[in-house]
Amino acid sequence: MVSAFFLSSSEISPIQDSTKRVRVNRQIRISPLRVIAPDGSQLGILELDTALAQAEAQGLDLVEVAPLARPPVVRIMDYGKFKFEQAKMARVAKKKQHVIHLKEVKYRPGIDDHDFATKTRHARRFLEEGNKVKVTMMFRGRQVAHPELGKDVLDRVSAELADIGKIEADAKLEGKNMTMILAPK
Repeated sequence: MVSAFFLSSSEISPIQDSTKRVRVNRQIRISPLRVIAPDGSQLGILELDTALAQAEAQGLDLVEVAPLARPPVVRIMDYGKFKFEQAKMARVAKKKQHVIHLKEVKYRPGIDDHDFATKTRHARRFLEEGNKVKVTMMFRGRQVAHPELGKDVLDRVSAELADIGKIEADAKLEGKNMTMILAPK
């Protein structure tokens, strides 16, 4: 038995290229064009064939830089070098960006002072690294009947970390956990 499987056009998502499409040389169809020389000076409004001939005479490419302008603007340049420079700038920008992660530190209502200090020290380190911290208070059994005990511990954590962090989301009870989110100042 053969079953047919069909997808509508709305279910198919083509893979998107992160770079926008740039028309080069013979891909350019519209004529006349406003042509810019490699040094940045304007050569004026030329026909497509004339502009291509000038680009080929210099051993360069004709690249469309403003397709929506009337007439479209093209530039005579080395397209391979241009793409390499763009990729290089994108790599440098990616290297400089900092992704903020959400780290979690879990506490219990009856936490001892030493354990509290250790966990708070970890949360401090996460905030110093520039990450957000999700402080979770876990209740077990009948401890849920006294959420004020957990709230006191969370308030103590926020007071300890007030110098480097601020409360982004206040303490909220969800089931058997109470959570609070701290963000670096």
